[in-house]
Amino acid sequence: MLLLEQKTVLVTGATGFLAKIFVEKILRIQPNVKKVYLLLRASTSSSAAKRFHDEVLGKEVFRVLKEKWGAGFQSFISEKVVAVAGDVSSEDLGIEDLHLKEEILKETDLVLNFAAITKFDERYDVALGTNTFGALHVLNFSKKCAKIKLLIQVSTAYVYGEERGILMEKPLILGKAARSERTNMDVLSGEIELAQKRLHQLHSQNLTDEEITTAMTNLGLERAGYYGWPNTYTFTKAMAEMVMVDSKGDIPLVIIRPTMVTSTFQDPFPGWLEGVRTLDGFIVSYARGRLKCIVHRPDVILDLIPADIVVDATIGITAMALANQHVDLVYHLGSSSKNPIRLPEIHKLSKAFFAKDPWKNRQGKPVKAGKVTTFSSMASFHVYMAIRFQLPLKIMGLLSASCCHKLEADYVDLRRQLKSGMRLIQLYKSYLFFDGIFDDTNLEKLRKRARDQKGLYELDVVEQLNMDIRSINWEGYITNVHIPGLLQFVMKK
Repeated sequence: MLLLEQKTVLVTGATGFLAKIFVEKILRIQPNVKKVYLLLRASTSSSAAKRFHDEVLGKEVFRVLKEKWGAGFQSFISEKVVAVAGDVSSEDLGIEDLHLKEEILKETDLVLNFAAITKFDERYDVALGTNTFGALHVLNFSKKCAKIKLLIQVSTAYVYGEERGILMEKPLILGKAARSERTNMDVLSGEIELAQKRLHQLHSQNLTDEEITTAMTNLGLERAGYYGWPNTYTFTKAMAEMVMVDSKGDIPLVIIRPTMVTSTFQDPFPGWLEGVRTLDGFIVSYARGRLKCIVHRPDVILDLIPADIVVDATIGITAMALANQHVDLVYHLGSSSKNPIRLPEIHKLSKAFFAKDPWKNRQGKPVKAGKVTTFSSMASFHVYMAIRFQLPLKIMGLLSASCCHKLEADYVDLRRQLKSGMRLIQLYKSYLFFDGIFDDTNLEKLRKRARDQKGLYELDVVEQLNMDIRSINWEGYITNVHIPGLLQFVMKK
């Protein structure tokens, strides 16, 4: 039996970056998959179908698959893929088409939960609904699937909070906070009740939608910080892992924890990405000449992993599980253990790239990326910001007030930029000072078993999957793949 031949797959969060790469690869390497159900946040089947064609099939990542099938592409997709209207934040995944829901429950062999809100500072109620309780809803739905063989939860390696040292591939314990002194963490009812109570209070005060959003966003960051997580995203994903492990029962569950996901290394082609992610914001700001300073631990490792290696590892884990081979509960997917790259090296490569090929402004003129001042502590950074920006801002405010507010527009704009920049540094601070290495022993063991036992599959899994982060030369990847792919994405926006 070939990998996923005549198997049915349910994918949630189907419009997400990793989900699209996964779906494309499965359809390309295993055209005999029986059916792929894609859950998309939508209220009707027609709106789900539109989202599928616009936000999934319409993306360049499907270019190779389209070329492979030519004129038969649409017919192939119609036969294999079903767009499902629903929402993971609702029970039974919000699927209102009863016939379709029964069909999915009857036929599904494999469930992959890619659904997530990855914004670090999302509204707390929204992040809880998708990241934490959405995961629980996926688990409960999977329990009803008559043929379920595996549920994969796509999490993040940073669920450990700000823990240091060698971080092992172990499950999180329900209610155990990242800060050991916090012992009253109530995931299943306490946090959602707190969020709902706060939301009700805000509505009763007749606040604007913007004011409510700001308050709920701040609540998420406060709760995360209180329990020892750096942001709302990692906090709600950590709680998702806790409730899934505690409630999984007999469901075969695997949690994969990628680190900082970057553009594709090779497959289906190099350099494809969506969104300006953690690393990318600094690269683009530097290229535009806007990055004046940065603060980080001098030897900090940025734990990068290309998206296609994450997807290949996910498929490799699936292959082993479906071949009735042992798979572990948790897999770290990153580079810090086997092939680390440090932030100063990335900056050096970016500097060399844009010195040779500068960013062009709207007038087509090259932008000179200036010198970036580096600070190794938040204290020194705050002193610099106070002297370089906050003091001149106060002076501008005084001058504006004394000159009939003639400088008011400039003052407000500079204050907004300063506030935005400080908030960005605050959100990324934990990554810029991160001092942990993610152990990836489980993936290494799986790679060896897959290589030694590949005769179990008629499909040569090992030959078609790259699960080895050591295959990457970072200088070549950053310079020739990632930055060009990033620029192509930014230019299209």
